Amino acid sequence: MWPLDTPNAPSPTRWSALQSGPEAAAAYRKRFLDLEEAGTDIHGEARFVTTLVPPPSRVLDAGCGFGRVASKLTRLGHTAIGVDADEHLIDLAREDVDTRFFVADLSTLNLRAEQEFHCVVMAGNVVPYLADGTLAAVLERLSSHLAPGGYLVAGFGLSGSALPENAAPVDLRVYDRLAEAAGLSFINRYATWDHEPFVPGGSYAVSVHRRTGG
Repeated sequence: MWPLDTPNAPSPTRWSALQSGPEAAAAYRKRFLDLEEAGTDIHGEARFVTTLVPPPSRVLDAGCGFGRVASKLTRLGHTAIGVDADEHLIDLAREDVDTRFFVADLSTLNLRAEQEFHCVVMAGNVVPYLADGTLAAVLERLSSHLAPGGYLVAGFGLSGSALPENAAPVDLRVYDRLAEAAGLSFINRYATWDHEPFVPGGSYAVSVHRRTGG
């Protein structure tokens, strides 16, 4: 496995305050498996990424949970890596022996090998569940892992039912400003992972930024 520099314990996130432990992790995964069994499409994020960077590309799934997106990316032909601060979710993710997964704090992330990725994706409301005050550091760290011209894609709820309970609302203007400070240029924004146009005031956004220099 790749060496990972994680000198500090992960910062307590809003997600960790909401759930923790192996039982909670298993219940979270089961919710998605039940949705898939019922016929719900749960792989829109992986398809979206593949439209940006065709396989084989190096993709980092930041806040990967139990590995839903990273594992699908691997099956699509990418070299995918997943990182998450929840060790119990990572335990479940590692059942996929074809994809590498690490426990890591996104605000201090430092993969010491294979630094450059073609795309970093944050799906599943990672952003509004971050530890308070860490968004700037997270964007800086993720930008530093992108190859010049590489993409950062983040999908998260903004309001209403799209913003989960106990998650913190994120102003898109603030998100864009912090992304720019991290060396990321705004490319486009969508309302869904199926590329529906974003309308100001919408309750969900998929934001695409690109590392300056590409």
